[in-house]
Amino acid sequence: MKPTPSLQSLQSLLSRLRMKQLQLLIALDEHKSLHKAASALAMTQSAASKSLAELESMLDAQLFERTKSGLIPNQFGHCVIRYARLMATDLGSLCEEMAQLRSGRGGRLAIGAVMGAVPEMVVPAVDALQRRHPELSIEIVEDTSVQLLGLLDEGHLDLLVARASVSDHPGKYHYQALSEEPLSVVVSAEHPRPRSRQLQLAALAGYRWVTYPSHMPLHAVLEREMDLAGVTMPGNAISTASTFVTVALLQQGTDMVSILPTAVAEMFVRRGMLRILPVKLRSMSQTIGIVTRKGGQLSGAGEALVRLFRERSAL
Repeated sequence: MKPTPSLQSLQSLLSRLRMKQLQLLIALDEHKSLHKAASALAMTQSAASKSLAELESMLDAQLFERTKSGLIPNQFGHCVIRYARLMATDLGSLCEEMAQLRSGRGGRLAIGAVMGAVPEMVVPAVDALQRRHPELSIEIVEDTSVQLLGLLDEGHLDLLVARASVSDHPGKYHYQALSEEPLSVVVSAEHPRPRSRQLQLAALAGYRWVTYPSHMPLHAVLEREMDLAGVTMPGNAISTASTFVTVALLQQGTDMVSILPTAVAEMFVRRGMLRILPVKLRSMSQTIGIVTRKGGQLSGAGEALVRLFRERSAL
């Protein structure tokens, strides 16, 4: 069968591409200078210049612009550098995993998770996985979906339990929904119990609010709920993406209120740190699911973790 043009291009690129060229791209992105990048890689400047020219010719695109600030990647440069970092990270992970397997430690898995996924999805699944594979090294990074997608793009994480929809290009990822994310209105455990069995959100308008940054989906949910309740978002809110900061602020005084994923809120309620108010929210945040890079290949441990997530899926 005759190769397609795209396959021919791939075969040609793979046969001509050198790891040193990818390292040069990364160094140029970091140093913004051909001289400094060449020094960092123990190359002469002329060799670095020739290597960059060969790569640009190979890709049929100029990758950098010369400015007063130095060599700055253009849109093509940013694209190629992103993949160069991915390839370098993947090779680094390969070497690390091979070394771990040789030493009997059984490999490494790096997972990203949003706050709401941690108590009932990530922790039980990771615990079960490591009980089955006690030699496996596991790293868990908890952050916002936006930050985690960036780490996934750069190859620092193998998979996420997060939201792909917050990306400007969600089509870059494989996404499988695992669960809805119900939300609860929370206050300090010292807050007096409400007399009513149900409170309206408008009744909390006089409280100080701890909210999420404007780019986070949970901020949009609270805005929508406030709008439905006929009240405006508080202008003096304290904004944070940190669960720890939110809980610490709520415990500081009984005049503070926030929303948390119900699974997270209940964990703090069981430990006597928070109280859930009987406020019925009408909105759901977006689903949480497994996010992986298209074209990427999970390790055996990654595939096993995905199976554990699916077994616990509520959808």
